[in-house]
Order: sequence, then structure tokens, then C-alpha cells
Amino acid sequence: MSAEPTLAAVPSATGRFGEVAIRALDVLGAALGLLVLSPLLLAVAVAIKLDSPGKVLFRQRRLGKDLEPFAVAKFRTMGEGADSGAHRSHVEAMMADDERQGALPMTKLREDARVTRVGALLRRLSVDELPQLWNVLRGEMSLVGPRPPIQYEVDRYPPEAFRRFAVKPGVTGLWQVRGRSLLTFKQMIELDSEYVETRGLGLNLKILLLTLPTVLHGKGAA
Repeated sequence: MSAEPTLAAVPSATGRFGEVAIRALDVLGAALGLLVLSPLLLAVAVAIKLDSPGKVLFRQRRLGKDLEPFAVAKFRTMGEGADSGAHRSHVEAMMADDERQGALPMTKLREDARVTRVGALLRRLSVDELPQLWNVLRGEMSLVGPRPPIQYEVDRYPPEAFRRFAVKPGVTGLWQVRGRSLLTFKQMIELDSEYVETRGLGLNLKILLLTLPTVLHGKGAA
């Protein structure tokens, strides 16, 4: 499936000044976040090492803007060398649009034996995503944008889903503050497309302000 026609059809929602402003917000926000959260990041790293053997950080190949691959950073929440087969089947089931049973919400895989005790807590609090602030500093991600998918997810994308690759992927986004795992794959794609078409500094600031209460209240965190 070629994504190029769909990507080319997406209008730019921000001019040159808007892009510079968003990048400035990304650099300032990511640097400040890493500095302020450094005690928490250190505590999480120690907890992961004490809980299970293996590396503290987990790096995974994801697809970013214009389908460019990059290594996303996360705190390791699974046992070292965990198989991805169960997750792949789970994702494919959520992406399937079954008119008889209805589309499934974008929930995380429940009763996942691969997840460690500390990892389960990190996922519940969304702390496992914090190392992606480094990806933001590197310019591979933005503070706000669609989530970066894995290749086997993209292999099953319908044509309209490729609109999300017109912008950098984000640590948080419109989908996360509008329901997260309470929404279906189709609804997620619709919100990502809405973001691409209305993207700007003001919208990014609004989403960032809404992210903290959304995480604290645990809305759609299942």
C-alpha cells in the first residue's frame, strides 16, 4: 500500500513561523521536563533494575513523519526479550472493523504475563513514556502529535490512516485527551486527522494543558 498520495494531499496547518514556534516549545518543554523530572526518572530506573534483570530503557523501531523509521525510547515494562506475538494479535484485533461485533476500543493487552510488577504500575501512570522527551529533543518526535506506530500496525492501515504521518509523532495528542483507550481505532484515526488539519501552537498548548489532568484521573488508561 502506497501512502504517498494521501500524505501529499494533507494541507499544511502551520506556516514557517508556526513550525519554528512549535519546535521551540518542543525543545524548551522537553529540556525542562527532563530536568524537573530527573529525580523521578532516576527512581524509576532503580525500581526497574531491582524488579527484574535487563536494561532500564527499551528501544523499539517506530515510524515517524513521512514514514521515516526511528528508535523510540521507553522505560522497560516487560521481561527482557519478551515476544511481541501476543501484542501483534491484540493490535490487529482492535484494528479490525467487525460490523457484527462492533469495533474494539484501543485498550492495552490485559493479563499480559510479559509485563513486570513495576512495569504494570509505570504503564498505569503513563510514566513509561517519559524517556520519549529525549526523542523530542532529537527532533524525531514532538510533544504533541499522533502516536508513532510499529510497522506491523502500519501494514494494516486503511488509506485514510496515513494522514497522521504528515506531522511528527507526539508524546501526547488529541486522541489521548479525548478518551485514550475508550476510543476505537477508527476514532483515533479521525482525531489524528483532525489534529493534522488544525495543528498549531495554540492547539498544542491546549493539549499539553489537558494531558496532566487526563493522566492523573486515569481516564481511558485501561
